[in-house]
Amino acid sequence: MLQTLLVSGYKAHELGIFSDKHEGVYYIKKAIQQKLISLLDEGLEWVIISGQPGVEMWAAEVVFELQPEFPDLKLAVLTPFLEQEARWKENVQEKYHEILAGADFVDSVSRKPYESPGQLRAKNQFLVQKSDGVLLLYDEEKDGSPKYYLDTAKQKQEMDNSYEIFYITPYDLDVLVQEEQYNRNE
Repeated sequence: MLQTLLVSGYKAHELGIFSDKHEGVYYIKKAIQQKLISLLDEGLEWVIISGQPGVEMWAAEVVFELQPEFPDLKLAVLTPFLEQEARWKENVQEKYHEILAGADFVDSVSRKPYESPGQLRAKNQFLVQKSDGVLLLYDEEKDGSPKYYLDTAKQKQEMDNSYEIFYITPYDLDVLVQEEQYNRNE
């Protein structure tokens, strides 16, 4: 049974999105929402993110939007290290702090500020180990940061075939856009 889901994907800049007002954000959040709702029916209780700008922050917003209807759904933010937001733009830091304030659980895998890429690897290992599955917005033909979670998740899946890997692909988003446009035109 899938009770804890790790959600990640591309950072906003990897998608060419530099504003939350970008049309793509709506469709990404809608795709995340659809997947979470289907998993809630199967017993999902926790969504885990590391707090990165982009898909992870949008997933947190989706959790907050779903919580009135699904009050048992909880958000955990497990950052790779302390003060990960120190070099982010001020508006991104503000959004990040709002997400931390609304989360049900917040902690850091490393209790120190950034020192090395090893902290990021340790975060990937830890979050995959603490989850029953992962949902990634990822295109296997377009490299990017989600690849590291995917590699770690595939390793866990080899040892534990109950570990689930879910994708939101560019094709899934295209279909969603087409459905939405079709429904608007009816």
